[in-house]
Amino acid sequence: MSELLDATLRHLRALVACDTRNPPRAIGTGGIFDYLRAQLAGFDCTLADHGAGAVSLLAVRGAPRLLFNVHLDTVPDSPRWSASPFELRVDGERAVGLGACDIKGAAAALLAAAARTDGACAFLFSTDEEANDARCVPAFLHGRRAFAGVVVAEPTRAEAVLAHRGISSVRMRFAGRAGHASGEQDIADSALHQAVRWGANALDVVGAEAHQRFGGLTGLRFNIGRIEGGIKANVIAPEAEARFGFRPLPSMDTDALLARFRACAEPAPAVFEETFRGPPLPAGDIAGAEARRLAARDLADALDLPIGNAVDFWTEAALFSAAGHTALVYGPGDIAQAHSADEWVALDQLAAYAASVHRIIDKRLA
Repeated sequence: MSELLDATLRHLRALVACDTRNPPRAIGTGGIFDYLRAQLAGFDCTLADHGAGAVSLLAVRGAPRLLFNVHLDTVPDSPRWSASPFELRVDGERAVGLGACDIKGAAAALLAAAARTDGACAFLFSTDEEANDARCVPAFLHGRRAFAGVVVAEPTRAEAVLAHRGISSVRMRFAGRAGHASGEQDIADSALHQAVRWGANALDVVGAEAHQRFGGLTGLRFNIGRIEGGIKANVIAPEAEARFGFRPLPSMDTDALLARFRACAEPAPAVFEETFRGPPLPAGDIAGAEARRLAARDLADALDLPIGNAVDFWTEAALFSAAGHTALVYGPGDIAQAHSADEWVALDQLAAYAASVHRIIDKRLA
């Protein structure tokens, strides 16, 4: 085991031991942030509490041109863990622990790499990525600190990802009229019938977008996650609620898609509320998104990073892109292990990521 990987694992053990599950959105400015600041001697550190468990730490040394961003919060652990999720277990091939893959392994590697060189570098640590309520990154962007590029850590198998889908989550409510189910019904009588008809029409919209393409991604991802309502089989449902989400390609118009999905309901829904939106990476219309993708490719080439395929999952790199930064996603681990019981990251992935970050900082590429 290399000295750099050994140091990364020591940091990862300490970071995994810190409970940063999100929810319950109870993360404070101590704990994991006390540990980070103790490891970042020589850095100018700015700690900010944005409320609701959203805490950020901007650590800067020298005059860097590149920002590394990594979130420290994790999803809650499931009951299927075979041992404590807060105790890192390391065998010959993998490190197991809550957040080891998504994405405390990257944070540990940043600390290990920075300690082995005096090169300029900037790290933005945050704790609200899993909350669907972004506060840390928008607060940073409001400060208008400029960087030539932003590298956002998420599990990408240590390959630079230049494009991913956006995300929109929606709550709908349908209103009907309660009554006996033995009689003939009008189209608007049952709220559940309205919801089912809406779902069929919405799936037709998704099918009509199957030919769309961008950067290796194809079509529109869509999921009806929940429909609930009604009383019993012989009572016409007076109300129903549906939750759905879709993931547009870069260059797709999210507002236009929302309007089309809303129009699928007959009659119009009583409530149609977008509860979360994340832009795609890269942001912009067709021409603008492609220009930003090429700029991110140039950044990856300048940093000598291997370039991987576009991905379907969303990251906060899109927030940086929408604010005008050249941004890409790059981190150790495989998304297939993220959010799973006995979550793990491969040691060779950690080693490759830590070595590349050390090279970037040491050669003053950052």
